[in-house]
Amino acid sequence: MKNKYLLASFFISCLIANAQENTQKTDTLDEVVISSTRIDLPFEKNSRTIQLITAEDLKKTGISTVADALQQIAGIDIRRRGTNGMQADLYIRGGSFDQTSLLVDGIKVDDAQTGHHTMNLALPIEVIKRIEIIKGPAARIFGQNAFNGAVNIITKDLPDSDVSLRVQGGSYNQMDAAVTAGISLDKSSHIIHYSKNTSEGYRYNTDYDNQNFVLKSTFNKKNLPIAMLISLSDRNFGANGFYASPAAINQYEETKASLVGFSTVIKNGNFTWKPRVYWRRNEDEYIYIRNNPSIYRNLHISNKIAAELNGSYTSNIGVTGFGVETAKVYLSSNNLGDNNRFVSTLFLEHRFELFDDKMDITPGVAVTYFSDFKFFAFPGVDIGYQLHPNVRVYGNVGYTYRVPTFTDLNYKSPTTIGNPELEPEKAFSQEIGLKWNTERFNATMAVFNRDSNRLIDYVKMQNTDPWQPHNIQDVTTKGFETQLNYMFTLNSFNQKLQLGYSFIEDTVKQSTYNFSQYSVNSLKHQVVGSCHMQFLKNVTNSILYRYSERTNGDSYAVVDLGAAYTLSAFEFSLFANNIFNTVYTETNLVPMPKGNLLFGIRYNFK
Repeated sequence: MKNKYLLASFFISCLIANAQENTQKTDTLDEVVISSTRIDLPFEKNSRTIQLITAEDLKKTGISTVADALQQIAGIDIRRRGTNGMQADLYIRGGSFDQTSLLVDGIKVDDAQTGHHTMNLALPIEVIKRIEIIKGPAARIFGQNAFNGAVNIITKDLPDSDVSLRVQGGSYNQMDAAVTAGISLDKSSHIIHYSKNTSEGYRYNTDYDNQNFVLKSTFNKKNLPIAMLISLSDRNFGANGFYASPAAINQYEETKASLVGFSTVIKNGNFTWKPRVYWRRNEDEYIYIRNNPSIYRNLHISNKIAAELNGSYTSNIGVTGFGVETAKVYLSSNNLGDNNRFVSTLFLEHRFELFDDKMDITPGVAVTYFSDFKFFAFPGVDIGYQLHPNVRVYGNVGYTYRVPTFTDLNYKSPTTIGNPELEPEKAFSQEIGLKWNTERFNATMAVFNRDSNRLIDYVKMQNTDPWQPHNIQDVTTKGFETQLNYMFTLNSFNQKLQLGYSFIEDTVKQSTYNFSQYSVNSLKHQVVGSCHMQFLKNVTNSILYRYSERTNGDSYAVVDLGAAYTLSAFEFSLFANNIFNTVYTETNLVPMPKGNLLFGIRYNFK
């Protein structure tokens, strides 16, 4: 495509033109402590590929969902079906949606039924402080679902104002309304959010009606603070071609996801303890013919009850991180049957710092017991070296596993049957990278390799046979990615440029079966970029760009625009998605909408 490098050229020109600009003082990255590890480390001292999306980034872009925000990060593949993140799957570095973990304040919100529900509890952006994106083998930190990486959503302690009201409307009769309020008392603080999003749909049977509720409270602030998080997400939507065949235009789905969690932090001398308990529930009703559920209907209800105790100990030889986690998973389904799984994991790692703290070595291991798959170990090691106060080189290697979902094991339909004899997928991953961080410029570059074995493939010998999953695929994935951020001032206003690129090459072992559903369709080339600008006192605007080229040769480029005007306590916004009306699909041949406009008004009570 001729405009493949258009944005890159624009960004380079901006960098050159503004190379001599003076910058205003901003928070440096080493002030951000990554909260997704047992050993608390500043962002700059971490020897993994970790990227951040801050609340300020979300505000400047005008993006309204986590799914849309993640699409602006190289190496992340969000495959959406419809507008407003209605149904979206999360992929990292070419892995599947079942091989990626999503966390909320460190709580794992995976669903044992299927990875399709991973994004059901992606929170509204009004309550998000930042999003941490961890790429590469992360099983020894987050457990088996972090096959290729993880995304951790960190919630705000308090909102930006006491009460914020938002109303948006736009194309396809979209109507969004939200209220977010916060209060800080002597012994407790609270933030509460409620939103409702509706649309008639951008084509036949793509209407939706969503509701979200979030409550975060901190009690006993002056002694032993206890954090409580409650999140509810209710989604009802027409699913024209979302699943099965694109010709299945009358599908319908309702999902109800909820999370309740309690946690605290206890510091005692050289020890830090982080206990946590939580309950995650998901209800999924799928109807093949919306107006006639009797033809084919699935109802799945999953529950996960878990307890964790993570900690660290600081000594003369470094910091030791450790943890134990136990979880019980239940599934009740008219299709998959009644199932349960007990999971218990032990984590252990130690960070050595050598040569005046310029070099760090962090070996670690996670050992997990699955009641239906016995024991598995996830060893790995991270190594980093500070070449310069602003430059760090790093590398990491590790083993990862993924146990089959209950859908893989037990699904039944006229065309597909599960396989209870499936074994876990496994992979050995390696990565080498470089980080360059200054007050106004930061860059990450990494090359990686992943050797995956026993990947699950749906296959059959005869055309008339039903599809059935088997552990037959071996895939080698090699790749390179880079993300550049540049901040400068122009006419005393802060500006920010972002540019990212990723390349993935998959080598798939030929299947011995005559028919195979397994299709590696990674983003072979991916270019993402954004420009957040301000030239007038109360006006901000942004340009977002995405170019995607998949392994099968399909490619497209999408440009979005955002603008906001602030007048006293009011904020008026406009977000225009796909302004050039690009015709494209992200998954299952579901066409994405053209020219989607969303106008908004926000009022902040001070």
